[in-house]
Amino acid sequence: MTDDAVRPPRPAHPGLPAPPPLGACALPPGTYEGSVVLVTGGGSGLGKAMAAEFARLGADLMIVGRSADRLKAAEQELAEFGGRVAAAVCDIREPERIAEVFDAAEAVLGVPSVLVNNAAANFPSPAEDLSPNAWRAVLDITLTGTWFMTREFARRHLAAGTPGSVISIGASYAWTGGPGHAHSAAAKAGVRNLVETLAVEWGPYGIQVNGLVPGLMPHPDLPEAIRAGLDRAADDGELALRQPALLVGLPRELGWAATFLASPYARFISGHTLVVDGANWQRRALVTPPVSSVREQLGRGPFGE
Repeated sequence: MTDDAVRPPRPAHPGLPAPPPLGACALPPGTYEGSVVLVTGGGSGLGKAMAAEFARLGADLMIVGRSADRLKAAEQELAEFGGRVAAAVCDIREPERIAEVFDAAEAVLGVPSVLVNNAAANFPSPAEDLSPNAWRAVLDITLTGTWFMTREFARRHLAAGTPGSVISIGASYAWTGGPGHAHSAAAKAGVRNLVETLAVEWGPYGIQVNGLVPGLMPHPDLPEAIRAGLDRAADDGELALRQPALLVGLPRELGWAATFLASPYARFISGHTLVVDGANWQRRALVTPPVSSVREQLGRGPFGE
């Protein structure tokens, strides 16, 4: 399993150093032996990459998604790390189905001690073009689905009196706003707020809640609409030049961050959102560039035409 194939060539300036090779681990071998990790959206992309890093460290996995074919392929791939892997098709907007997934995980693997809320929905659009159904779909999957998963996870640990760790994947535009992604930005702002609220509310019961924000980490499973937007902005060789680090991220780097946040070595970190993007979200230009509307950036004509 590799994530190097999609990294563009490095530019002439040095930028930040490249990360260790795929397969390297910062945590001790076996850190997650005996633990069950449940990852939503775990059949592809960043979800699968995070699941792989937990598996390298000995975790058993329950991967959840909406595509049975992707889950089956990911299940076979992740099983190569030696742990047990189970998969479940689930729409996280359906709390009854979520309860069934947790029941299945417990029956096959044991109670999940780590939940990674990775599943989300997004596509670029001018705000005025968003239909009510589009708005609801993105909010329901990204925010409400994350809440349903987190609630089910916590209720089971609260009832059993056992500790647990939740990592919810966020986005930097939860702080800054996201022109062209009003629906997703609003949802991710809600996810960030849940992290901060639930970490305090459930901390006394031993439940740790953190957020994790990926930067630009191109991978083959990027949605076509997102991939098309990157292609419009720059070719792969130029994308690195648009990052302060002068390189784009690799999916395994998000996996390393996730395994640390849920590990025994990060127990006093809770209610925090860690941004893994080489400082890109904090970039500011000395001279403000000309304004281009979202419609222009997406190649759309005037509204109503």
